[in-house]
Parts: sequence; structure tokens; C-alpha cells
Amino acid sequence: MAKRSQSERRPLNDAVVQRVFLSASVPLPSRNAAYFNTADVIAIRDAVRALTIVIIEQKAQLVFGGHPAISPMIRLQIAQAGMPVGDRVVMFQSRFFDRAFPDDNAAFERVILTDAIEDDRQKSLIHMRETMLSGTFNCGIFIGGMEGVEEEYEMFRRLQPGVPAFPVASTGAASAMLYNASTSLKKQHPELQEEFSYITLMRNLVYPRRPAGRSSRRRK
Repeated sequence: MAKRSQSERRPLNDAVVQRVFLSASVPLPSRNAAYFNTADVIAIRDAVRALTIVIIEQKAQLVFGGHPAISPMIRLQIAQAGMPVGDRVVMFQSRFFDRAFPDDNAAFERVILTDAIEDDRQKSLIHMRETMLSGTFNCGIFIGGMEGVEEEYEMFRRLQPGVPAFPVASTGAASAMLYNASTSLKKQHPELQEEFSYITLMRNLVYPRRPAGRSSRRRK
């Protein structure tokens, strides 16, 4: 795939009805045990795949930062759909990680590369995230994760004031911590903890006009 710089990329498709931001990762045992010990890897996988299905079937747009554990999940679901998705799935990646780009990147029709900043990892990540979170979003969905998901959650809330941010607590890790720290989320969105039919959950989050009551199927 030809690499496209930030200045060369074409604008995102504004005709898309819903634009959804995803932040997700699978916690590593070598990192903070608080994330790894509470993570539900199967739930993380199922939630990411369900969101991708909803994006494809509803012709919405998914925006996310490339991640070695999450990108293959999304790629697999796109492949199983058996149709081109074009601008409906947009992956951002910083050139700081150029040498470590996974092969899965080539499977995405829309990859936006942002410049490395002063050969500094953190500055490059901030630049990519600020670029990725520009424009209008309908909601942000946060799944599993570690420090990066927490950072993107705070940045999303700062750059997208008033836009719903949904940490899926049932996937554990950082998302559970974010959910449990919010009294309003626990009161208004118990389904983020209780709903394990992730297709149902994602449809209700992306298209909230549909009733989103308590869990239709809960894990025992």
C-alpha cells in the first residue's frame, strides 16, 4: 500500500451518517497488572467484531488508531463481510512506528499516516490522536485497554465535548475502570456492564434512537 502523508490524504467522507471512534487494546501481562488481571480477552474480541459488523451493515464510519492486537480483529471481520468498505473503516497510524507496521495494515483500504514529531514517541502519539479526533463524531466506544485507552478517553472527551463516550465495562481492564469511576455512566448506561450480546449493545450505542434497556442476555 502506498503511504499517504497527512497533507496528501483526501478528506474523510462527510456523507457518512454516523461517525464512530474506537479505542481498544488487549492488556499485556508485562504491563500494569490492574489491566491484565481484569481483562476479558474473549469479550474484547467479541465487542470489537460486533462494532465492526454494525459499522458495515449500517454504513457508518469507524475511526481507530492501528493496534497490533485490534487491527487483525477488524481486518478479519471485514474479510468475512466479503465486500469493500472504503471510507467506512479508517485506520490512523503514526510514522513514528513506520518500521513496526504490521502486515495487517495492507488489508485496510483507508490508512492515514501522521508525521512523527521530533522522533519522540509520546509527542508523535499525541499528534496522531489529535488529528484522528478532529471533525465530528457521533460517539466514542472504548473496549478493554490499558493506559492508551484511558488517554484517548480523556482526549476524546476534551476534543469532542458533549459527544457520548462509552467505556464497555464488561470487557474489563481500562474500560471497566473508566466506567466504574463515573456515577452518571453507571446510572444511565448499566448495559455497558450488563449486556453481553455485543451486537445488540453496539447497535444501541451507535443508533441510540433504538431502545437500549437492560440486558437481553446476561452472562451468568
